[in-house]
Amino acid sequence: MSFENALQRHMQTFNRLPEIRAEVEQLATQIAATFTAGGKLLFMGNGGSAADSQHLAAEFVVRYKAERKALPAIALTVDSSILTAHSNDYSFDSVFTRQIEALCQPNDLVIGLSTSGNSTNVINAIEAAQIKGATCWAWTGEDGGKLKAIADHLIKAPSTETARIQEAHIFIGHWLCEEMDRRLSSD
Repeated sequence: MSFENALQRHMQTFNRLPEIRAEVEQLATQIAATFTAGGKLLFMGNGGSAADSQHLAAEFVVRYKAERKALPAIALTVDSSILTAHSNDYSFDSVFTRQIEALCQPNDLVIGLSTSGNSTNVINAIEAAQIKGATCWAWTGEDGGKLKAIADHLIKAPSTETARIQEAHIFIGHWLCEEMDRRLSSD
C-alpha cells in the first residue's frame, strides 16, 4: 500500500468525524462535570489503546497547552507490577477490573478504549465500574462490538481499520484536552 493510499483512508475517516460530534461534545461536558465534582478519569485499553490511555492521562495531569491545575486522570495500563501480578495470579481478563475495584468511585468517569469493542478485560472493567456507580464510556471502531450494548455511552470512530480508529481516538482525546484547557484553565 502506498503512502497516498494510507493518507486517503485516514482522510476518509476524519471526514466522517462530524458524524460523532454530538457524542464527543457530550463527553466533554461530562468530563468537565467530573473534574468539577472532584472525580477523576480512568483510562484503559490494550496495545495501542493502552499507549493512547497513557498518553491522554498524561495530557490531563501535566497539561495540554494551557497552564492550568493538574486534572486527575489515571491510565490503568501503567503499573507493570499490578498488570503482571494480577495476570499471573488471576487472569488478564480481570486485570483492569481489579484496579477499578481499588480506585474507582461513583463520581468518576471511566473510558475504555477497544478498537474492536470486544476486549474482554475492558468489558469486565466497564461492568465493574458501573456497579461502583461510575459513568462509563467506550471508544471503539465503527461496529462497537460487545461494548455497544454494555457501556453507558459510546464513541464509535467511523472506520473498521485499527490504525484509522486509533488515529481518530487520539484526535478526539486531544480535542477533549483542548476543551478542558478552555473550560477549566481559569480554575
